[in-house]
Amino acid sequence: MSGDQPGVQDRRTAPHPRRRLTLDIERVLDVSARQAVRAEFRYDPALPLTVSVELCVEGGPRVLWRIGRDLLRQGLYTMSGLGDVQMWPSSLEGGATARLQLASGDMAALFELPIPPLAAWLEHTYALVPAGQELAGVDWDVTTTDLLQGPTCSE
Repeated sequence: MSGDQPGVQDRRTAPHPRRRLTLDIERVLDVSARQAVRAEFRYDPALPLTVSVELCVEGGPRVLWRIGRDLLRQGLYTMSGLGDVQMWPSSLEGGATARLQLASGDMAALFELPIPPLAAWLEHTYALVPAGQELAGVDWDVTTTDLLQGPTCSE
């Protein structure tokens, strides 16, 4: 959603440093093997239902996932998600962590991430756009009309 689309009001304000969170997380390869991964979480109030997560392994490609903000928040405390994206808390010595599983086709990856910084950052996103207000700027009459008319070709 953006302010350029009919029926959607733009919620963007001046750039805010708390719209991004960079974490060093681990990909769980097996019981005793792990791989360091840099994860950058980004939140855009103009797209309030999702969080973009860019994963980068040193020397490897960057991978971008868009994950439901509510799924991430719920996954800090209980099992959340179905199918391609699932998250749940995992208590280990040395601090609270959560497990995030991402799957695509016949491939899957399991990551372990720290709960405290992610929880604090997610709470900030809910201060920007409160739960239940994500679609408050949508003009449903205009949006419905646009959907019913279908795509138009531009020349």
